[in-house]
Amino acid sequence: MKLGEILAINLKYYRKKYNLSQEKFAEVLGTTLSYLNQIENKKVDVKLSTVDKFAKKLEKYDYKSNITSEDLVSYYSERITNYKRIDEKK
Repeated sequence: MKLGEILAINLKYYRKKYNLSQEKFAEVLGTTLSYLNQIENKKVDVKLSTVDKFAKKLEKYDYKSNITSEDLVSYYSERITNYKRIDEKK
């Protein structure tokens, strides 16, 4: 599995965990909706510095979780989600 795929899985996981729309999650990450959508759909390569930035933003958003860059690029099968939008939960 490629690193971009793992990042997409983990970002979707955290978005689901916090019950946020892509729009709100993009705000939390300090990025645009368009860029987040491209990442989640594996259409762009993401720089390591961007992964670090996202980890810092997530740690600020949920300071109790201690989210690191490693958390965003490590594969955990239990983090795979089956939907893209929060209103598509099943």
